[in-house]
Amino acid sequence: MNKNIDRRDFLKLFGAGTVASSTLLTACKGKSDISSKGNYGEPPKGKMTYRVNPKTKEKVSILGYGMMRLPVVGGGTGRENPDAELDQEMINRQVDYALEHGVNYFDTSPAYCKGKSEGATGTALHRHPRNSYFIATKLSNFSPDTWTRKASQEMFENSLKELQVDYVDYLLLHGIGMGEDAMKDFNGRYMDNGILDWLVEQREKGRIRNLGFSYHGDIKVFDMLLKWHDERRYHWDFVQIELNYLDWHYADEINPRNTDAVYLYGELKKRDIPAVIMEPLLGGRLANVPDEIVAKMKEREPEKSVASWAFRFAGTPDDVLCVLSGMSYMENLKENLCTFSPLEPINKEDNDFLMKIADDIYNLKTIPCNECNYCMPCPYGINIPAIFSHYNKCIKESNMPNKGAQDPDYRRARRAYLIGYDRHVPKLRQANHCIGCGQCVEHCPQRIAIPDEMHKIDQFTEQLKQNG
Repeated sequence: MNKNIDRRDFLKLFGAGTVASSTLLTACKGKSDISSKGNYGEPPKGKMTYRVNPKTKEKVSILGYGMMRLPVVGGGTGRENPDAELDQEMINRQVDYALEHGVNYFDTSPAYCKGKSEGATGTALHRHPRNSYFIATKLSNFSPDTWTRKASQEMFENSLKELQVDYVDYLLLHGIGMGEDAMKDFNGRYMDNGILDWLVEQREKGRIRNLGFSYHGDIKVFDMLLKWHDERRYHWDFVQIELNYLDWHYADEINPRNTDAVYLYGELKKRDIPAVIMEPLLGGRLANVPDEIVAKMKEREPEKSVASWAFRFAGTPDDVLCVLSGMSYMENLKENLCTFSPLEPINKEDNDFLMKIADDIYNLKTIPCNECNYCMPCPYGINIPAIFSHYNKCIKESNMPNKGAQDPDYRRARRAYLIGYDRHVPKLRQANHCIGCGQCVEHCPQRIAIPDEMHKIDQFTEQLKQNG
């Protein structure tokens, strides 16, 4: 689709909500802050923006709680401490706070937090009336040993048990389009075993109220499923896609195996299929942008956080039902509540501004890693997300010695990169230990050619070591 979308097309695609008048979130203002964060205090109650599910007519909070990176005992999250015990008391507190402030959509999976997310989510929500929240979970049958009809059915039944519910409000086929042969995997996971037809039966029985899928990767599978919808072979009540202002036009340029969000959302809008949005911050990358981009955003809207720009962009299209955020800490939850209580839609001028910001970020040429950890563990002990994180951080902070030894800043940048690499990633877990087995590639939602990137980073690092 045309990257230079004009005003008429923009308003047609995004909906009339984009021309709503601007209203500052005065209820959320706090003390002045010169960082990338906004001036937020306590979020207001009773101000949450809701969207209506066209099938059930129920009001769904535009902010959804992603239960993927939950807090653990001793501080931090399961991302930093994957073997640590989840902090159920803190999870309960944050879920209670979210419900009090209008959040009613909670998204989990059997694959999250090493299989512990559903249980923790169920424990937190079971303390509240069942009609006060919507639960979304997934059939995460990635491994071939779960592709049998019996194993997939057991996974679904176990989800109900862990969540302590008799039905699931939103059930997703998880990670459609992932893998080297995405079509073959889809057939193995859902068609050859008849499990998709079984899930449709569960929807008819009321054990699944809305059936959809989350999409990553191969556009052929996405298009096929929507063709089935058109043919009335299968009806999708909703679809979960990655949408943010960088992926709106640059997803396929950052990685040729991805698809621009403008196409994904446009195809859903044609069919009036509600969209649930994942990765509005690209795994935090759009909340942690270079300082010069922070300055541009702060000059335009001093009171708003950098992250709020991305959340507002994701929530503006009128066929978006819910925007997910993995809120690990109470401060994340409060800031996001301020952004969506109420949502101030992106207008045409805001959109033009964000498209220029997307140009700036794209030209940084960072690696599109969201640090989801789906690629882990590496059989050879390589810390893939940490390596990519350090590389991207050096680009963001202008510590990338890539202009040659003649550059006056080369020595400082070289030292910062090499010392930071050793501090951030233990030597035995660095890129030079990658043998290119490719086991990680099929698990990457961003479809990054991880062995190739490891090889490039290793070569770059070795050159720096030799050019001292």
